Amino acid sequence: MSDPKYNPFAEPVDPMMSPEEIEAAQAANEADQFGALQAEVAELKAKNAELADQYLRAKADTENMRRRSEEEVAKARKFGIESFAESLLPVADSLDAALAIENATAEQLREGSDATLRQLNSALERNKVMVINPPAGTRFDPHQHQGISMVPSDQEPNTIVSVLQKGYLIADRVMRPALVTVAAPQ
Repeated sequence: MSDPKYNPFAEPVDPMMSPEEIEAAQAANEADQFGALQAEVAELKAKNAELADQYLRAKADTENMRRRSEEEVAKARKFGIESFAESLLPVADSLDAALAIENATAEQLREGSDATLRQLNSALERNKVMVINPPAGTRFDPHQHQGISMVPSDQEPNTIVSVLQKGYLIADRVMRPALVTVAAPQ
């Protein structure tokens, strides 16, 4: 039968020790192990508390960053067109000035219209809005042109004969394709 006090992991016992001494040595050993385990538990609790604090701070930082990003996106949507609108204000001013002139001659109206159109084109270019106005003979591109009709022509087939309405790009995205007539195959 085995001894209930036998512990194969305990330190070897000196055979010259009395049972009381053996028991005292085992109790001291258990107390040392218990103290070490308590210290380890305390250390792990402190580390756990530190990690929990770091987690809560990181979570709060992430939430604050998300909220700030949402606010910035909302502002960008709300005021994103501000620069473009500022570019168009001189055009509006020119049109107002032209309409304020009473008894304007056709020549004055023409000059004013030309100047206003130049202002408008300049405002569009500053805001990355580019005109699609292909010259005759340019290859038809379905990504930038919309063919309205095919007409007999001496030009090479599938080339542009005339532009009915200019198109516009903004940052390489077609806002409106140019309306064109295309040379028919012969």
